[in-house]
Amino acid sequence: MPPAPNPDKPWRWSLPALAAFSLPGLPLGALVVALPVYLPRYYVTHYGLGLTAVGLAFMAVRLVDMGVDPVVGLLMDRTRTRLGRYRIWLCAAAPLLMLTVWSLFLPPAKVSYAYLVGWLFVFYIATSMITLAHASWASVVAARYHERSRVFGAIQITSTLAAGVVPLIPIWAHSGAMSGVRAMGLFIVAGTPLGIALAVACTPEPMRQGLGRHLRLRDYWAMARRPDMRRIVIADFCLQLGPNWMSTLYLFYFHDARGFSIDAASALLLAYIGAGVPGAAVMSWLATRLGKHRTQQIACIGYSVGLCFLGFLPRASVAFAAPFMAVMGFLAASFPLLDRAMVADVGDAVRLEQGENRVGVLYAMITGVQKIANALSVGLTFTLLGWIGYQAREGATNTPAAVHGLEAVFLAGPIVFVLLGGACYLGYRLDAVRHGEIRAALEARDAAAQALTVEPGP
Repeated sequence: MPPAPNPDKPWRWSLPALAAFSLPGLPLGALVVALPVYLPRYYVTHYGLGLTAVGLAFMAVRLVDMGVDPVVGLLMDRTRTRLGRYRIWLCAAAPLLMLTVWSLFLPPAKVSYAYLVGWLFVFYIATSMITLAHASWASVVAARYHERSRVFGAIQITSTLAAGVVPLIPIWAHSGAMSGVRAMGLFIVAGTPLGIALAVACTPEPMRQGLGRHLRLRDYWAMARRPDMRRIVIADFCLQLGPNWMSTLYLFYFHDARGFSIDAASALLLAYIGAGVPGAAVMSWLATRLGKHRTQQIACIGYSVGLCFLGFLPRASVAFAAPFMAVMGFLAASFPLLDRAMVADVGDAVRLEQGENRVGVLYAMITGVQKIANALSVGLTFTLLGWIGYQAREGATNTPAAVHGLEAVFLAGPIVFVLLGGACYLGYRLDAVRHGEIRAALEARDAAAQALTVEPGP
């Protein structure tokens, strides 16, 4: 295991080190697609659970679980072990995630709502632990403004590559959609220990010492009231809800409204996801030229305007739809990448003001609103489909009015919310220049504190 670096002398990232550190994104990237696109539909069509009830189950669990994240983030920031502050949490979360994925993706022959809700709750706790620990760890190892775009870009690329495998699994599993979902679960269970073990073994974790003061309620509210953090939180909510709204309805829309087979729809999804690999690389590079918030605004405008043209594409035409989906996936790669990198910048500002590392709590704010967005994406969309009379069971016949309603619901949410997410960054001030000033002040203070601890010579 590499030695822990000096927190004030940022570690130099080689490409192999960057690749190893990004590997916990393997299971999370696969779940980004497998969970909202395939799993709710799986429980509705193959296990006969009600459409609205499944949507409400996903929403209710997410909303209840939301309160877990601030507690986990606070515990992470207070953790002190020989393995590090955040690595120990990754190691603890790995077996928990493997167990819950196995239970959800390879369930018994008969399942109940209680089974689904119970395992979803434990699953969301496990994913929160991994997401918070990995992002917080990245923020302390990658200390510079532009370096964070590179590191979070590598995490996004790894997650996108893993997500790209998921649409291929139903195609490879020729025996049907049920076998495909089960194969997804096996893929995620196998990738979880591999990714986390390599990251833990190959990446150091600096331990910054603070002023020794525990988080107080007024410190928490000071972070929540920060204008830069408020903008990021609201933007991340919108940029999570918009694409997840689309993901939840994806198979319904492309199969019933656009006339694609499930295999063709999965292939189009692969084009969307695959374009996220160059998208993450280009957007992280562009952020080093234009700044993170400006790059995010460009991606939001392009994504929303592009979706306006989706309904005018020829039906069941892979040749027209594939390039369109690739452009959308290219732009969408920017959303999680740059929001998380900007939270790390806020973490430096908070450390300068409060004297303590609070990045775990800051990321808990982000994952908390993500849970709300994810909950609403399933709960609202499935409820809306029920209201318009859409039938989701296999073999069901829908009226033209129900199909038109499906089209309207599918397009309206992503367009509106992604535009709102981009608008949140109008007037954002924590750019490269301001962050450079914060880093200089932090390094000066840390150097002065270190000098005071050196005992004078004889």
